[in-house]
Amino acid sequence: MEAAGAGTATQTCYRHPNRVTGVSCSSCGRPICPDCMTPTPVGMRCPECARQKTKVHNMRTMRSDPRVTVGIIIVCAVAFLASGSFGIGSSGGSRLLNDFALFGPAIDVDHEYWRLVTGGFLHAGLLHIGFNMYLLWILGQMLEPTLGSGRFAALYATALLWGSFGALLLTPDARTVGASGAVFGLMGAAAVELRSRGINPFQTDIGMLILFNLGLSFVLSGISIGGHIGGLVGGALAGMALGYADRHRQRALGYVACAVLMVAAIVGGIAAAGGNGLSG
Repeated sequence: MEAAGAGTATQTCYRHPNRVTGVSCSSCGRPICPDCMTPTPVGMRCPECARQKTKVHNMRTMRSDPRVTVGIIIVCAVAFLASGSFGIGSSGGSRLLNDFALFGPAIDVDHEYWRLVTGGFLHAGLLHIGFNMYLLWILGQMLEPTLGSGRFAALYATALLWGSFGALLLTPDARTVGASGAVFGLMGAAAVELRSRGINPFQTDIGMLILFNLGLSFVLSGISIGGHIGGLVGGALAGMALGYADRHRQRALGYVACAVLMVAAIVGGIAAAGGNGLSG
């Protein structure tokens, strides 16, 4: 990897002129953005130089099936159909949403701990599920082939549970559904991965996506701010743990770290379910 030298003019990707980057191809020296980077033993290469090698793929050209991503989308779609909440905007009141949505009093009083997980697979309205599944598909295609299905599943589960923890911490009395906490976690993990490569994530599409969606969280009504921030934090922590374990060739350590983070989120979520919320 070759970063742009200090004092040089701002560089933009030679294939995407609207994207600022500080990384250049280790072979030809042309500036490249994350979508154009191909990791090799001698640094990052552009698509043209990468094609000179055998069986080298980047995040976008690596086409192993994102099986976990597809599986999550199918589960969410089936749950959405079963809920009967087919309105364009937010809708609720179905038996499925009432019995499985994230809801502090049900967790605290009735010990319905499954809600910490099931709420992340339910959606209220076509716009809700459509937006979340679109982002999940984009991020899943980028991250799952890179991490592998097992580590991607661990990342997603960690982010989902931290999203539940964050939602309960701020609004334990609200019925909360949606995969957005986990999706924010995927964004957080992607940002951590970019930072580990020496790339400022806020100069990429991922950084802009995080800022845009966080902005919507505070502007639109009915959005779980705690769920989004909790998922973002949990995904970033899981991403750091998986990256550290990978760099030290101790992948099992990454799974252990994710398990610890999940337990912490479960314990914190159960404790927060009995509170009045930080905003209350």
